[in-house]
Amino acid sequence: MNRRLPIFLFFISCVFLNSYAQHQKVKNQPYGDQRLHHFGLTVGLNFQDLILTNSGFTDENGETWFAEIPNYSPGFNVGLIADLYLNQYMNLRFSPTVYFGDKSFTFIEETSKELFHTSVRSNFLTFPLDMKVSSMRLNNYRPYIIAGAYTALNLGIKKNEPLLLKAWDYGFQIGFGCDFYLPIVKVCPEIRFYFGIPNMINHDRSDLTDRSQLKFSQALTRGVTRMIVISLNFE
Repeated sequence: MNRRLPIFLFFISCVFLNSYAQHQKVKNQPYGDQRLHHFGLTVGLNFQDLILTNSGFTDENGETWFAEIPNYSPGFNVGLIADLYLNQYMNLRFSPTVYFGDKSFTFIEETSKELFHTSVRSNFLTFPLDMKVSSMRLNNYRPYIIAGAYTALNLGIKKNEPLLLKAWDYGFQIGFGCDFYLPIVKVCPEIRFYFGIPNMINHDRSDLTDRSQLKFSQALTRGVTRMIVISLNFE
């Protein structure tokens, strides 16, 4: 072994540590992450979607309708955060959140190319339980990833509409963000991706007074929730 190699590595280590020390800054809330539990607020925007499976159903008039969601309108969300400290890198958190939004559907008749547009209000109260895994803190910021499962209650059900969504949803979500430590509060921009599991299209349409609209529910076999959430957390 070259005897100069350990000296060289020692020299490189000293240069690195010296450079690192020069970039160290006074830390805001140096012991803030070691609290057993803390609370916060989250606000943001959400973009809701459904992954649709068309059935190819043909009604008694010989019409076959296919559905799509051509565009996404941003909605608003607000919620609370309850965080439990597990260890230096892991936190368990519960963050019930209300999501306000809607989904715009376009139905296309296969032969005549007739279009039918409708929208469904989608206001959800979600109950997610997540594990937050953080990196080491550098000065006043700390990146993290977050993942967990959720259940959701649909608060925006309006009957006697062309489409009706089911009341309960559940699935899993994954996201990432970064904690920024300010003198008094910690601000955390975050993005999450929600993946629903059950079929949300309600085919029990006994509520319909206009039975000709039943074809729009029959045109769909499944509709599975997808959502992107961009939020700002204050803790």
